[in-house]
Amino acid sequence: MKGQVTLKDIAKMLKISVPTVSRALKNYPDISRETKRKVLQLVEELNYRPNQFALNLRKNKSNTIGVLIPEIVHHFFSTVISGIIEVADEQGYSVMLFQTNESFEREVRETRVMLNGRVDGLLISLSNETKNLDHLREFERHNVPVVLFDKVMDGLQASQVVVDDFEGAYSATQHLIDQGNERIAYIRGPLEPRNSVRRYNGFVKALEDAGRRLDERYLKTCHRVSKEEGYEFTQELLNLTEPPDAIFAATDLVAIGSMQAIHDKGLEIPKDISLCGFSDWMMASAVNPPLTSVRQPGFEMGRQAAELLFSDIKNIDEGVLKETKTVELKTELIQRASTTRI
Repeated sequence: MKGQVTLKDIAKMLKISVPTVSRALKNYPDISRETKRKVLQLVEELNYRPNQFALNLRKNKSNTIGVLIPEIVHHFFSTVISGIIEVADEQGYSVMLFQTNESFEREVRETRVMLNGRVDGLLISLSNETKNLDHLREFERHNVPVVLFDKVMDGLQASQVVVDDFEGAYSATQHLIDQGNERIAYIRGPLEPRNSVRRYNGFVKALEDAGRRLDERYLKTCHRVSKEEGYEFTQELLNLTEPPDAIFAATDLVAIGSMQAIHDKGLEIPKDISLCGFSDWMMASAVNPPLTSVRQPGFEMGRQAAELLFSDIKNIDEGVLKETKTVELKTELIQRASTTRI
């Protein structure tokens, strides 16, 4: 036969009704053994396969999950995506991927697209502009589970997967102190996202534990968290009467901008100034000198976030009461030549 074989085709060939074919395939006891035999034999001969899309519609399922991240072309998020896709493949699911470019307006728009597209669940890392979660509460009202990862906020009945940003920043700052640096600058992330706040808190606590106070001259705040901001802020820091002897950057991308500004100033790293980043992108080990950075387990974050989401989907299907969890993954300071002064 040409085209995909349907239950109607099988019923017509056997001169029985479509419901009888369907019940025979499901092994209903009210269908005779002989009818079941004929149906199964013809199904095998015609290589019949159920229309999965139609089945999913009847089950009100799409076998697709949505993933929304700030940037797709980003080392950390690309590793997260790899972890998500691995779990989705294991579950027989497809992934619908969108990016916000750190825009709250776009985040709202893309979540509506996914909700209208009938995704069975959503994994999301919030944009730097996000200050409320009303758009995600729409998923709650439609009984579609949401799991937040990396950049998260409270106020939603949803599980979260984060890294220990506080400890990561604390260990990086402590390392810079141990290397004999006296004036440590911090180019921090935006004021709103929790991961940015926790990194800042870790930086300040490490200074306090070393008997030091935060000097506002050495604190800069990014809005876009970009290489350009790293370059511009580092220029400002190096032009101070007492410039810093170490810089801790909120991300490796910002640190690369800092590194360029230091080189353009004619200074050597780490002889004149130490430099540390956060995330441990692949570029961190490729630049000159190789960049000390705090490694985040992106792949594991993606896997765990996806596993939590599929657990929520299963619980909804089975009518099990939803339980939210927060998973905090450990970071690791990777020491390289950009900070080894002594």
